Amino acid sequence: MSEILRHCWWLHEAMAHPEFAGTPATALESDTTADVVIVGGGFTGLWTAWHLTQRAPGIDVVVLEQHECGFGASGRNGGFISGYVDQAGHLADLFGIEGALDMVQAGDHAVASIARWLEERGVDAWFRPDGSMAVASSPAQLSILDEQYAAADRVGVRDRITPLSEAQVRERCDSPAFRGGYLIHDGGTLHPARLARALRHACLDAGVRIYENTEVHTPHPDGRTVVETAGGTVRGGSVVLGANAWMATWPMFKRRLVVRGTFIAATAPAPERLADLNWTTGMGICDVRSSLRYLRTTPDGRILMGVGGQRGSFNGSVGTSFDFDEVGRQNAVKAIRRFFPSVADVPIEASWGGPVDLPTSHDPFVGCLPGGRVHYAVGYTGHGVAPTHLMGEILAARVLGVETQHTRLPFVDHLPQAWPIQPFRGVGASMVNAAVVRRDDALDDGRRVGVATHITTALPGLLGYYIG
Repeated sequence: MSEILRHCWWLHEAMAHPEFAGTPATALESDTTADVVIVGGGFTGLWTAWHLTQRAPGIDVVVLEQHECGFGASGRNGGFISGYVDQAGHLADLFGIEGALDMVQAGDHAVASIARWLEERGVDAWFRPDGSMAVASSPAQLSILDEQYAAADRVGVRDRITPLSEAQVRERCDSPAFRGGYLIHDGGTLHPARLARALRHACLDAGVRIYENTEVHTPHPDGRTVVETAGGTVRGGSVVLGANAWMATWPMFKRRLVVRGTFIAATAPAPERLADLNWTTGMGICDVRSSLRYLRTTPDGRILMGVGGQRGSFNGSVGTSFDFDEVGRQNAVKAIRRFFPSVADVPIEASWGGPVDLPTSHDPFVGCLPGGRVHYAVGYTGHGVAPTHLMGEILAARVLGVETQHTRLPFVDHLPQAWPIQPFRGVGASMVNAAVVRRDDALDDGRRVGVATHITTALPGLLGYYIG
């Protein structure tokens, strides 16, 4: 059993069922050709493959995955499925009001499309369309809620956000830490690993050739459509790069992405405790810290708590330290105990982590390399379950030379501002990451934020970087 399969409860649960585990695919061990070769067997790569087969039946698509499909961020994330309503203000800063509204509409489309895909194929990925709730988990966070309301007013999506008093929040989830919040009715939660594995199965049924346990060599930045691996070479008419945070060391992306970790802890089932908390729906919850905490339940009565803004990577490489980290685990467990003292005696049964790819814009971007035949999508910042479906549609359309309303979205061919050169990027990212967590913790505890911490956390914004 692989380490990440042993630690990650999502993957362990999904792979225990034959309909999601399937038969392992072989590694690439010879040279081959394809109409399209896709690097990455997560949501971006698999949705792209799926949409290609739907738009162009009979197309020859190869997917290359270094582990097994879904074993990266796609199978490890919190399982929140949501659009762009709560990001509308930031999107307006980037792309203007009209661009932000187009993005919100596209996010709605992605959420609805995944829900429809699951229903049509009869996939039990635990999708519960119960919306999401953002909360202030300390008095210091209440002002951030007001900023969110003002941004929604400015963009014209205020009707999509329902403010909640402290009492109204606690009617939905009775945590003594919650001081107020707002509700977004769209979206909800699902089982991300089941979705990833079901998507793998659907792609295989559609004729996609998938090679797993096949590590890809760094692609050529000049746009050539040849992908090299240890076992063989694939020559494609087009190439799609969809390896998420693992692309951060590639020459064409190393100035566009920094990598930081997020970690999740899961309790044992305790459905009676969830009933005591009035938290019996599939609604996902997050607080509004920069180093946010996100939490949800499972149908068998577990609490999953995720903590962002954790371990970073000096040079952008993704190692096994992102799979499991004791400090990240302790921070996630500490958050569970802080939010829900009444479950302090419920055991923690699993904890795991994963890398997040963070561009300076804090939003994904899609484009192509010189020559126009190597396409990419990256930069999800931990919010990729629904946007990857949208990216798959866009990438498939661009590979086939088809223009759609989504290929005209403002993040298409948008290249975010570059991060600093090394060593400033690695040192700066590590310092800012630690300072943001330190500031958030101080504010939550009612302590004064130190001058050095305040200056460090303010610096990215002064340089034009948006870190959330």
